[in-house]
Amino acid sequence: MKKDKGALPWPKLIQGTLLRRYKRFIADVELEDGTVVSAHCPNSGRMTGCSDPGSPVWISPASNPKRKLKYTLEMIKMPDSLVGINTGVPNKLVAKAIEDQVIPELSGYGGLRMEVQYGANSRVDIMLSEEGRRDCLVEVKNCTLVEDRRAMFPDAVTARGLKHLEELEKALSQNKRSVMFFLIQRMDADVFAPADHIDPAYGAALRRVCTNGVEALAWDVDMDLHSLRLNRPLPCDLS
Repeated sequence: MKKDKGALPWPKLIQGTLLRRYKRFIADVELEDGTVVSAHCPNSGRMTGCSDPGSPVWISPASNPKRKLKYTLEMIKMPDSLVGINTGVPNKLVAKAIEDQVIPELSGYGGLRMEVQYGANSRVDIMLSEEGRRDCLVEVKNCTLVEDRRAMFPDAVTARGLKHLEELEKALSQNKRSVMFFLIQRMDADVFAPADHIDPAYGAALRRVCTNGVEALAWDVDMDLHSLRLNRPLPCDLS
């Protein structure tokens, strides 16, 4: 794979040190000159294992000057890997990788739309279409929880994620292809599995829908301070 194929550049990054994350969506960061700023933390999960105070982090300036929080938390350095925590990144990265034909299972589609209405008041992250082929629904999940080189999702109980699985399963009966794509925004995992110890209902539902025809894909990333890209597919352990 060419180094720039499927690559998504980071916005301008400013280094700092994480002081604390609170109210789920706010992080206090000390910049290198000693200034303390509050940044938007675009991640509703617990961020277990990737929110330790004192860790190096990188934030980006907000493009909207009227926004209350002037920075966005993008990435944190943990002992074994950089970790991307912005949940707005995976959809863009996976779409870019599909367009650049990086993912063999999702290649050969000429049409790609994002945030498409489907099911019971739901939106699918990516809809792929091609004449003569079934439409393909792709739901993308951001995975940042890794323990003993095992990537897991979710890191908190997710009723919304459960609904997405059910909608993907229903789409099969409408002659659509359904794919659950787990984007592991770090570089220290060798396998993916559902986090049964956190949300056993999600794990049970993922196994059921995959048995019925929903496809599960998991990829990790290659990231540095300039850009990130899909790196390699990881096996999905649904045993």
